Amino acid sequence: MNNNARAPDQKELLLLKKRAAAVREIQRFLLRALCLFILLFILFHYVIGLLIVPGNDMYPRLDTGDLIVYYRLSQDYLNQDVVCIRKLGARYVSRIVGRPGDIIEVEDNALRVNGNRIQETGIFYSTPQYEGYVEYPLILGEGEYFCLGDHREGAEDSRYFGAVDSSEIEGLVIMLIRRNGL
Repeated sequence: MNNNARAPDQKELLLLKKRAAAVREIQRFLLRALCLFILLFILFHYVIGLLIVPGNDMYPRLDTGDLIVYYRLSQDYLNQDVVCIRKLGARYVSRIVGRPGDIIEVEDNALRVNGNRIQETGIFYSTPQYEGYVEYPLILGEGEYFCLGDHREGAEDSRYFGAVDSSEIEGLVIMLIRRNGL
């Protein structure tokens, strides 16, 4: 029997071991990168979201172009919470001023909730009623919220499109990154 194959020498064995070690390192790197990608996908698709503020409805607190981070898993929204909303095919950032069961009235450039005139600190504009959009008094049903922009004169908010259903709230704003700092 003719055996032309020779046994690998020490150099060849060392080279094979180095190649195998390099392949294992590449495999570990790719596995870690895949795990990181899956974790980031889950985090940004289900837990938090990013939004560039689309308009001046929340001026002066939020300005057009500011980047906000919002928490998607929150379900218990309180008055004065700032939330991201998807309504009528557009995205808005607004402040909750009315919760389920509240009676909302906008008259005489003022906001009334359950018959009480609301004085909000940090709101520098009057709250005009938009004629022809929402009928007042508005009684919020189960899972409905009344949301207003901080820049009350001209903001597209619940005075324009009515009550916001809880399914239309994308999340609670938790962080702001100013555009002039980018």
